[in-house]
Amino acid sequence: MSELLHRIALTKIPKVGAITSKKLIAEFGSAEAVFHAKRHDLIHAAGVGDIIAEYILSSEVLNWAEKELRFVEENNIKILFHTDDEFPHRLRQIHDCPMLLYYSGNADLNTQRIVAVVGTRKPTNYGTRCCENIVEELKEYNTLIISGLAYGIDIIAHRQCVNLGIPTIGIMGNGLQRIYPNEHRETAHKMMENGGLLTEYPSDQSPDAMHFPMRNRLIAAMCDALVVVETPNKGGSMITANLALQYDRDLFAVPGRADDRQSKGCNDLIRRQKAILVESAKDIAHVKKWDDLDAIKPPPQMQMFIQLSDNEQLIIDSLNKYKDGAVIDILSYDTLLSQNTLASVLLQLEFKGLVKALVGKRFVRI
Repeated sequence: MSELLHRIALTKIPKVGAITSKKLIAEFGSAEAVFHAKRHDLIHAAGVGDIIAEYILSSEVLNWAEKELRFVEENNIKILFHTDDEFPHRLRQIHDCPMLLYYSGNADLNTQRIVAVVGTRKPTNYGTRCCENIVEELKEYNTLIISGLAYGIDIIAHRQCVNLGIPTIGIMGNGLQRIYPNEHRETAHKMMENGGLLTEYPSDQSPDAMHFPMRNRLIAAMCDALVVVETPNKGGSMITANLALQYDRDLFAVPGRADDRQSKGCNDLIRRQKAILVESAKDIAHVKKWDDLDAIKPPPQMQMFIQLSDNEQLIIDSLNKYKDGAVIDILSYDTLLSQNTLASVLLQLEFKGLVKALVGKRFVRI
């Protein structure tokens, strides 16, 4: 419990983000050890200066962390540290992965298939219908649907999931003490019955405008495929779409009329070949090869007789955690193998019929 308290406290220190927090923990061995370190050692660790060292050595952030921990315990909120098994594995692939997350819900954040749905806050009837149809069709593929709980396409996707019994997660740009916007409170509570709410922000954090682009990076990183349903050529949805491309996620866009302002962003993504045109969930399933993965998996009895080296076994153990595949960076994080070694061993595993290479330098266990 003491280590958890100090992990929470680290997130409250001004000008100390996830990257610096992880460096501090690596330097001193634990979050608790960071707060027990000497001023001289702090100043010379991970770029920490006098001001940040003063915050760490004061009791202010620890007092705040004690209140936060009480709120978490009273409201059955899970705190997921970035090395925990329950932490979203897909998030670990980004350089500024949060050090910890606050989660209220029961859905598996590492389920095999995760699709994000985003779009305009002012959808047309066409956009609403497309969103509802795609979400309904995704039920066949046992997907977890994530979005940002915002007005428009976000809440339409969440509500359709609730109506159809599809697990759905709302990624929030504020703390769990408050549902934002307030009009979505009823839907948010229903989501927690078969899904949940997730945020990197502590309970008392207000929904400040600067937090929503940060929230968008979590949506883009946590999914296997991002679907954009109606968006102008500027705004939060386009930010999320561009982040998805940076993270090597498959990007899909629903086409609209050429003269429709609400579809300019989608049409532009398709025209520039940044996004794949999507009309139904079958288009997503085809690109992701969801219908093919089970068919190409060799019989278990054949796999029993394949001898694996130590490095091969490390990679297989890692890939077994990522049912929809993992990129080289996350495999390197899990196995502590260099990328050159990984590339060589993965090739051998492909020859043995145990691993398949997918687009975007992603590998999947077969």
